[in-house]
Amino acid sequence: MSDGTRDILLVEDSDPIRTAFTILLEDAGYHVRGAGTGGEALRLATERLPDLVILDMGLPDMTGIQVVQRLKADPVTASAPVVALTGRDEDRDRRACFAAGCAAYWVKPVDTHRLVEAIPGFMAGEPQGIGNRE
Repeated sequence: MSDGTRDILLVEDSDPIRTAFTILLEDAGYHVRGAGTGGEALRLATERLPDLVILDMGLPDMTGIQVVQRLKADPVTASAPVVALTGRDEDRDRRACFAAGCAAYWVKPVDTHRLVEAIPGFMAGEPQGIGNRE
């Protein structure tokens, strides 16, 4: 954003969860744009490149993996770091997320304070490992 505020694209199909995360992230000083579907996320990311994408992997219109693959395949959005949020704590899912281009893999329920603390590292492209299940 032009005022120096860092921009986060929050992709979460649950309105209450998206609202709670938006409040948390805005209180931490970030500008948050929300999307409830993969299609909406791709449109918003293309309109204005976010500094970070926080992506629920279970969306109604496409998988989170498909969203990440499309973001990383588009030169306009390829540089945006993506943090996967999921309810699935399986090795194969983690591997698929990292193979698609995710910077981190966070399993719900998320320690929101740890997530907020990790955001500057995500935005700086620092290696983050698995996320909250290291």
